Amino acid sequence: MEHLPVMFAEALQQLALKEDGVYLDCTFGRGGHSQGILNLLGPAGRLLAFDRDLDAINSDYAQAMLEDKRFKLRHTHFSELENIVASEGLAGKVDGILMDLGVSSPQLDNPERGFSFLRDGPLDMRMDGNAGVTAEQWLASVDEKELVKVLFEYGEERFARRIARAIVEKRVVSPITTTRELAKLIEDVVPGKEKHKHPATRSFQAIRIEINSELDELKAVLQQSARILKSGGGRLVVISFHSLEDRIVKRFIRAESGAKYNPGKLPIKEIDITKGILKKIGKALKAEQQEIAQNPRARSAVMRVAERV
Repeated sequence: MEHLPVMFAEALQQLALKEDGVYLDCTFGRGGHSQGILNLLGPAGRLLAFDRDLDAINSDYAQAMLEDKRFKLRHTHFSELENIVASEGLAGKVDGILMDLGVSSPQLDNPERGFSFLRDGPLDMRMDGNAGVTAEQWLASVDEKELVKVLFEYGEERFARRIARAIVEKRVVSPITTTRELAKLIEDVVPGKEKHKHPATRSFQAIRIEINSELDELKAVLQQSARILKSGGGRLVVISFHSLEDRIVKRFIRAESGAKYNPGKLPIKEIDITKGILKKIGKALKAEQQEIAQNPRARSAVMRVAERV
């Protein structure tokens, strides 16, 4: 397979793959990680992959991979992970879970999906094109204060108020229907320009996160992953691409790695302390310079690894 996802070799290494193991790829995308995992599994190994994007599910490469009896692919959201794993009889038997967060290259490259301000297309941005409201629909009705909150919190956009006001004023005159129209509006109201970053970058990220409930989905799947991993070595590997995702992953691993106790019980006894169910494996990993030179998107990638105790 020509396409190699970001930090491909590192992901496979950190999963500590066993030939007869059971693994989950929560973000199938173009199938690069899934194919890499299958290549290292033996006849008894199993891989269950997920994606909320039907384009990924129905792709030629996905259909070709489904000929491998060790592989299953499900169309679903992160938050359904635990239910699906239970239905497959795999709860507590999972040796490794991989999450490669964010937007996939096919989504960005297809103007019809509306993820990129670099290509003109309908203002959609839905990961699952058959469910939920589009970015156009959301922008047409969202309260200005809520829009400011989304742009500021999810996009870390310091000109959130100015951008929100411009969007609200524009939609009174006519609806905002295309990616280029929205990008131009933002470009016109943001003062100054950052080197190597389009003025609409943060706003598009924020709107996409809101439309797809990405951070809520991430929090849900992290909690579920800790429960379904095999005790005594099941690995969780997460690759994130912006600080909001990485912060959630970092805090989750820290919270599940530490000892917990009931502060109402004093004095504290050893028996009252509940040990964390995860342990952090090493420090956060970044892509090598050689990979960044070949794929600039790798520059922002951060990989964190934890293991079920």
